[in-house]
Amino acid sequence: MKKLMVGMALTATLATAVTPGFGSIGGNQEKAYAATVTYKVTASKLNVRSGAGTTYGIIGSVVKGQTLSVVSKSGSWYKINYNGRTGYVSSDYVQASGTGTTPPAESTTYTVTASTLNVRSGAGTSYASIGSVTKGQKLSVVSKSGSWYKINYNGRTGYVSSDYVQASATASPKLVVDSFKTLGNAQQVILVTADNYDTKSAKIQTFEKVDGKWKQVLTANGVLGQKGFALSKKEGDMESPTGKYTIGTAFGRYENPGTKLPYRKITANDVWVDDSKSSLYNTWQQKPANGRWTSAENMDIPAYDYGFVINYNESRTPGNGSAIFFHVGTNYTAGCTATSKEQVVSILKWLNPEKNPVIIQSPVSELDKY
Repeated sequence: MKKLMVGMALTATLATAVTPGFGSIGGNQEKAYAATVTYKVTASKLNVRSGAGTTYGIIGSVVKGQTLSVVSKSGSWYKINYNGRTGYVSSDYVQASGTGTTPPAESTTYTVTASTLNVRSGAGTSYASIGSVTKGQKLSVVSKSGSWYKINYNGRTGYVSSDYVQASATASPKLVVDSFKTLGNAQQVILVTADNYDTKSAKIQTFEKVDGKWKQVLTANGVLGQKGFALSKKEGDMESPTGKYTIGTAFGRYENPGTKLPYRKITANDVWVDDSKSSLYNTWQQKPANGRWTSAENMDIPAYDYGFVINYNESRTPGNGSAIFFHVGTNYTAGCTATSKEQVVSILKWLNPEKNPVIIQSPVSELDKY
C-alpha cells in the first residue's frame, strides 16, 4: 500500500471531518516502530539491561545477527521488547538498516501547534492531503523522517510537518522512593515489600538516584522468613526484620563476582554466632568455638553462595536476632531475605558503597514510615 504522508495547510482548510482524540505516543511505542527498518545485533553477545545504562541489572542477552523489536530510543540506548519484557541495549552494538527513519524519543508527547495542519500522503507539501488535525490535538507518532513525523491517522499511515508539532517530554511516573523522607544521602535503595506481615513472599525492587532523580533498576521476586515479617524481631522466630538498614560485607563461597562492596570468601570454618549469651553474638567468626559460643550458624552452605550482610542489630543486643543476610534462595528463610542467584549477583554488581546504599524492608501498608 502506498505510504501516506501529511503537511501544513498553507492556503485553505480542508472540509474533511477529522476524528478527534488520537492515542498518546506512549500507547503506540510498545510496538516496534518503523517497520521498514531492521535492527540487528553486531556484537558477538550483547547484554539486555533493565534500564538505559550499564549500572542497570542484566536481564538477559542477545547474539550477533539477532533481529530486535525496537520500541524507542533513549540517549544511546534502544528500548526493546525482550521475551515479553521491556529491556534496553546499547545502540553502539545495534545496526539499523532500511528506510533510515529515526525512532521517536522515549516518553514524549506530540501536540499540534498550528490552527489546522494537513495530514499528507508523503513527507512533503507535494503529497496529497488525506485529512487534517487541529491545534492542541495529540498525535500518535511512529517515527521521524527528515522534517516530517510519521503518524497513525484514523487507522492509516500519514505524515505531518514537524514545524507545526511540539514535542515535549512527559513527566516520569512517580516512584515509591520519591515519597520517602528518611533516605538521607543514600543514592541506592533496595526495597523489599510484602502484602502483609504474615506472607513469606516478597517483591524486591532496586532504585538509584541519577542526576538528582530516582530511577528504577530492577524488580524481582523474593522470599522472607518462613513466618513473614516480624513486628519485633527475636532470635529464632523465623521472621525477617522490618526497617531501614545499611549494607555490610558481601560474601560468597566463590571468588568475588564483581561487587564493589568489601568481599569475603567463605571457608569451611566460617560461622555466624547466634548464641545470645556469647560476647561474640551476631558476629562472623571461625571455628573451633573453644568455649566462646555454644551455637553458631555454618556459613559454608549453598544459600550463601553469594550474598551480603544486612546491618541489623548492630548493637548486638542479646536475643534480638542475628545473622540477617540477603542471600540465595527461592522457598523461605529463617529470617533473611532471599532471591535467585542470578538476581543476587546482579544486585551485588550494581551496589556501590560510594552511593551509601540502604535496604528497606516493610509491608506495603507501612511504607509511609520511610
